[in-house]
Amino acid sequence: MNILQALFFPPEQPGGVSSMVPYILERFKKRGWEMDLFSIPRRIRGKGTEEVKFSTFDWRIYAGNSIVDKYIQTYKDYIWWTKLRLNKSYDLIHAHHPIAALAMKQLYPETPVIMTIHSSFERELILNGKIEENGPEHLFLISLYREIEASVDQIITVSNSFKYYMGEYVQDVERIGVIPNGFDEKRFRPVSHDNQVTQFITVCRLVPAKGLDTLLLACGELKRRGHPFVLHIIGDGPSRHELEQLAVSQNIYEETIFYGYMLHPEEFMPFFDIFVLPSRAEAFGSVFAEAALCWLALIGTEVGGIAEQIDHGSNGLLVPVGDYHALSLAMEKLIIDPTFRHALARGAWDKAKKTYSLNRVIQQLKGVYEVYQATSE
Repeated sequence: MNILQALFFPPEQPGGVSSMVPYILERFKKRGWEMDLFSIPRRIRGKGTEEVKFSTFDWRIYAGNSIVDKYIQTYKDYIWWTKLRLNKSYDLIHAHHPIAALAMKQLYPETPVIMTIHSSFERELILNGKIEENGPEHLFLISLYREIEASVDQIITVSNSFKYYMGEYVQDVERIGVIPNGFDEKRFRPVSHDNQVTQFITVCRLVPAKGLDTLLLACGELKRRGHPFVLHIIGDGPSRHELEQLAVSQNIYEETIFYGYMLHPEEFMPFFDIFVLPSRAEAFGSVFAEAALCWLALIGTEVGGIAEQIDHGSNGLLVPVGDYHALSLAMEKLIIDPTFRHALARGAWDKAKKTYSLNRVIQQLKGVYEVYQATSE
């Protein structure tokens, strides 16, 4: 059986779907499966000219909005690049982005296409202040869920919460399967250490949706209550300057280290104590599983896939979104009670090892693929 894994952009960096799929492909190839990886280079811009038509809605009513126009042009570019680069047929296509899924189904109408939806692009844009809720860009993006449902043969997503979020926009939510992200445990090597001052770490893109303003406000409270700590922030993005200014105003700039982008943060994380990320939305939250495999205690928010990964008080702590006081109390609890902190870290590692291993994902995907293999024979 010949399978194509269709990404959007190339797998250039760790964290998220683009880094996970190559590991999946490698594991399947070791088991004798024939599998290719495809994506569009970031440098491809404005090449596609083919007319775009969807079967469930007329996208042209949203034309003239920059995000919609960019999305449609990228779709055209993906079609152009696929026609230029792919010259063989496949028994099954597994797409990991709406553009990839819809483009592949347009070009290979007789080939089964599976689509894994990994995140909510529209929620991120709203939370990051890029689009208005119920504005034309938002309406366009949520309309794509119904188009995907009508076009592809099977939909998979990464958490139950995101499955039911999508339920608002599709006709049959029970058609959607759930396979959480999986991680190659060999990449994560916990390190025995004893930090005299508690070391917090977060890894994310620096955008409003990740809630780092809440984190810095919580750290300001911690310092005012006399708790020593260091906060390590790995990642970059448009909010960096604003966050640095907030750290200054909270008098915690000396306790906060902004590293910028780092290629392999999983090599760095094991030396710290607590992973904390107060996201405002998260379909899955891969970095929590990665931190758990590094044997860190976890603090997250009661949203999406985070709340499915963290069992409050057992393998981490959950706080309400945007509540910096509650977050500061959770952080304080783990500073003053290292025994509890170590117990949470052990619980997080144990759950991640059992639930989010790459082997588990391979077995679940193998079951999905074999259904199509049987029908193609």
